[in-house]
Order: sequence, then C-alpha cells, then structure tokens
Amino acid sequence: MKNIFDQSVAQEIIDRINKLTPSTQHLWGKMSVAQMLAHCNVTYELVYEEGKHPKGNAFMRFIIKLMAKDMVVNEKPFKKSINTAPFFIMKEDKDFETEKTRLINFITKTQELGEAYFDGKESHSFAVLNKTEWNNMFYKHLDHHLRQFGV
Repeated sequence: MKNIFDQSVAQEIIDRINKLTPSTQHLWGKMSVAQMLAHCNVTYELVYEEGKHPKGNAFMRFIIKLMAKDMVVNEKPFKKSINTAPFFIMKEDKDFETEKTRLINFITKTQELGEAYFDGKESHSFAVLNKTEWNNMFYKHLDHHLRQFGV
C-alpha cells in the first residue's frame, strides 16, 4: 500500500482531489462529491478535532475494534458500498470548496507530522495503532472514495 506520509504520495492524492468538480458524479454509492469530501474529513476530525465526535462507551469501542479494526487497517481495498459508522454518514448538503480545502489541509498536516507522530498514537475507535495501520486507514479510505468518483 502506498504511504500517505510520503510527500509524493500525499501530493498524488491531492492531485486526484483537485480533479474533482462540484458536478463530479459517483460511480457507486449515494453521496454527492461534496458529501464524500466531508465524509473523508471525518477521519481527520477524529484525529485533530477533539470532542467533535464523542467516543462511545468502552463496550461499544471494544465491539467496533473487534468487528471492524482489521478491515479498516489491513491492506485489502474496501468493497463498494460498505456500511460505515453513523457519524461518517452525510445526510445534509455540503459546500464542495469548503470540504475540499479542509481535506487537502488535513492531508498536508498529516504528511508533515509524519509517521513517527502517528506510531503508537491512539485512534478514536481502534485503540493504539502503529504507523502502518494509520497509513493503511488514511490511504485506503481516501483511495476508495476517489475511485468511487472516478479519479
């Protein structure tokens, strides 16, 4: 899997995002392109915006970790139209330019902080992850949704 902490890989993802327009249509799923960008931002909100998405109780976090962690952090691509956690679901309209700018800024910040910053850092849902698990989660999610919109 490509390494999102590598500057050239982060730039490749940003270049793909920059190919999107407000009218880009999905190849599968239900989200608009702006909703997809907002959806991708949630991954970074969980890292950088403490308290925006409250953690579930310990039992629910254990169940999520048990059921979803491996699928999220392994190197196998996501299947089309898989289920997601409720706080990732975008029901309302979103502003394309705002969400695009936020996502690019989050990707840039993550790349600049680097894999050492994330190695051993606790995630919102999966407890402590190593740098490879963080990379896989970040890169795989972005790649999945950019492919969903044909870029």
